[in-house]
Amino acid sequence: MEMNVQALYAAGISKTRTSAPPASPDNTGKTSFGQILATKQEEKSNVKFSKHAALRMNDRGLEMSDEQLGRLSSGTDMAADKGINDSLVMIDDLAFIVNVPSRTVITALEAGSDTNVFTNINGAVIA
Repeated sequence: MEMNVQALYAAGISKTRTSAPPASPDNTGKTSFGQILATKQEEKSNVKFSKHAALRMNDRGLEMSDEQLGRLSSGTDMAADKGINDSLVMIDDLAFIVNVPSRTVITALEAGSDTNVFTNINGAVIA
């Protein structure tokens, strides 16, 4: 299923590579520590799109599949594991500049477009 990133941004939704159930109260009406931890870990693995990135994707007619969104998340994980702060993440013919600590896509474009120079990054991942 193809996803329009502008619609994802507008709805405040970000895609994750895994899906944990939301924290729900146990039979005492309280949320367990394990449920809260699982929810926070899932939130941490989300890749978000900045308003700028969502607009660029919309302007350029770029859409991503669920599989590609999962690879973007995995590529961001790889960059984090290497201590990269701002990374170029390449997926198929798409290029993303990602702020790794915040897991936020800053901008996106198609490979081979007029822009072939990427600045202010300290690493690259091909996912």
